[in-house]
Amino acid sequence: MAIPLREPLTERAVHLCVDMQRLFTSDGPWPTPWMARVLPVVTNLVARFPERTVFTRFIPPETPDGLPGAWRQYYRRWREATREQLDPHLIELVPGLAAFAPPATVINKTRYSGFAASRLSTHLAARGAEAVIVSGAETDVCVLATVLGAVDRGYRVVIVSDALCSGSDEGHDALLRLYGQRFSEQIEVADSATVLACWK
Repeated sequence: MAIPLREPLTERAVHLCVDMQRLFTSDGPWPTPWMARVLPVVTNLVARFPERTVFTRFIPPETPDGLPGAWRQYYRRWREATREQLDPHLIELVPGLAAFAPPATVINKTRYSGFAASRLSTHLAARGAEAVIVSGAETDVCVLATVLGAVDRGYRVVIVSDALCSGSDEGHDALLRLYGQRFSEQIEVADSATVLACWK
């Protein structure tokens, strides 16, 4: 049974589509097996109001030394994902979504959270955003970091449960429970049909 949203979504709601890139398909080093399954759902969300959509893109460093601290160890482990070795086409949005930008906005980031890129905060403030509708990859990594960043900034957060994907089924399921239970006062979880019916 679908869980209704507390109130309708308005023109102040922005669809924040996290890292739906070829990097996270079976072509890339970090495949999320569900991406192909959720892509039609994400596409429907984007198509509703492409001008109200922001795509984030995760951009790895050129080399492991391109980021500080523990990120260096991370990219020594994942050297094939650094830009010195990565096919640059893998950084692009998946086919089907790229056609929406523009009018959709694309914001690059080098960390998990979309809010690690100050341009996202500036962009949302400039358009008077009050709510973010979140879709994308991965439920338990970049989506998690971005969602918590949005919560910290006081946005109404609506997570679209059937528009998320992860490389870990266990992590995905655990985070959906966390979003809907531990953060129930700040985060709403609903399926895409419910979100689209409430987003005018």
